Amino acid sequence: MSQRHMHLVAYLKTGPTAMHVGGWRHPEATLDDILHPSRYEHIARVLEAGCFDGCFFADLFGLYDIHGGSYDPYVRRGGQISYLDPTVVLPIMAMATRHLGLGATLSTSFHTPYHLARWLGSLDVLSGGRVAWNVVTSATDLEAQNAGMDALPPREERYDRADEVLEACFALWSSWDEDPFVLDKEAGVFADPSKVHYANYEGRWIKTRGPLSIPRSAQGRPVIMQAGSSDRGREFAARWAEVVFTIQRGREEMREFYDDLKARMDKVGRAPNECAVLPAISVVLGETESIARERADYLDSLIDPELVTASSSSSVGADLTKLKDGKSLAELQGNQGMKGTEQVLEQAMKAEGKSLAEAAANRHRRRELVGTPSMVADRMQELFEAGVCDGFVLAPTMFPGMFEQFCRGVVPELQRRGIFRTSYTGRTLRENLQS
Repeated sequence: MSQRHMHLVAYLKTGPTAMHVGGWRHPEATLDDILHPSRYEHIARVLEAGCFDGCFFADLFGLYDIHGGSYDPYVRRGGQISYLDPTVVLPIMAMATRHLGLGATLSTSFHTPYHLARWLGSLDVLSGGRVAWNVVTSATDLEAQNAGMDALPPREERYDRADEVLEACFALWSSWDEDPFVLDKEAGVFADPSKVHYANYEGRWIKTRGPLSIPRSAQGRPVIMQAGSSDRGREFAARWAEVVFTIQRGREEMREFYDDLKARMDKVGRAPNECAVLPAISVVLGETESIARERADYLDSLIDPELVTASSSSSVGADLTKLKDGKSLAELQGNQGMKGTEQVLEQAMKAEGKSLAEAAANRHRRRELVGTPSMVADRMQELFEAGVCDGFVLAPTMFPGMFEQFCRGVVPELQRRGIFRTSYTGRTLRENLQS
């Protein structure tokens, strides 16, 4: 039996900031290339040289303005903003690589299945079967308002609709059989119409006829990613997800999530290895532990407290500054908010005896692994071999330096230990995820 290998996926944004809100202020962070193709070509090549399974772009269908009812802190202080549509950036990265998986975040609440299947199917064909769809139902009213709605529907309803969107997309991606092209100039036959089929999907929320105009890709259809942590989100992931991106406070919380999701998969007839559960981490590396600690402290000194509060408010879907007015978080949220972030904050409040505001101010620090490459590899190996994850989503502190340092220092260490690939063995993203 071959040794189990961990999976690595990079968390990216088409902007200056990922999860560490001060990283863009680091002297080595590049900023002048955010709107240039070269930025995305470069990181794609770095990640492929490091044998990452893939990358995905976190995205928002708008600009956060939950904190104080204004987008000022995000624009002024360099918050998580998508300055470019990731679906436009990913083809550039596909051209620069041969193996790296490429993920886009798209909402089932605002786009029709035909649009989704067409966009993602086209990119999957052009990239040779390397596309992932990070499925979200969206978590803020501002996104709904940008799509012509007054507010988000309730979470349960959003997931019910998402189930139908996925069913419809799968039907559309199956509307072409393999090898439909004849390309016989003499006989005048370009393709075999018997290998094209209507989808004819109809549910409570969704209806689409098909067939899709996009032929089948090398991997059949895009890989499905998902990040929901609510009970309904986990149910959705157990049915559909091949990669789950999760945010957990520590090892025991990782174990609970991992065991729960795998048990849910078993109940719907899916094998545990059909979905990789990848908690988010960041790393700060140094030649010695003390140097790494100094670098982590320096990064933390670049953090703007207001942007931390704004970021936490955006994630939980409520302006945290209004909690002092005697209102509960649930009252402020309505149908908004990411359950995963809320759960991590609740875990920290319970374990550390902190208020919600205090936990929110420090939430990024709990996911950082700080030390030498060997020390970071030790911690990753410990979690991986403990069976609480199948690998990790790596979010940058400062970009692109953290990824460059990780691929130069930590990746070779993981490879020497035999727990990470030294080369790609699959021709598609799905094949690499299952190897």
